[in-house]
Amino acid sequence: MDQTTRNCSGAPPTMLTRFCGGAKPGDIPVEQPTKFDLVVNLKTAKALGLTIPESFLLRADEVIE
Repeated sequence: MDQTTRNCSGAPPTMLTRFCGGAKPGDIPVEQPTKFDLVVNLKTAKALGLTIPESFLLRADEVIE
C-alpha cells in the first residue's frame, strides 16, 4: 500500500460506520485533507513541451522520471 492510499484509507470506513449507524449524510462533517503531495512526472512534462525549473523539482515530494 503506497503512502497516498494510507493517507486516504481512514475517512471512508469511518463514514461508512456512521451511515450504517443511522447517521444522516448531512450530519456527517466534511473532512478536509491535511497533507498534499507534489508529484512531478518529467516524461509527461517533456511530452507536453514543458520545462520544469530545478527549484520546483527540489520542492517536489516525488519526481517521476
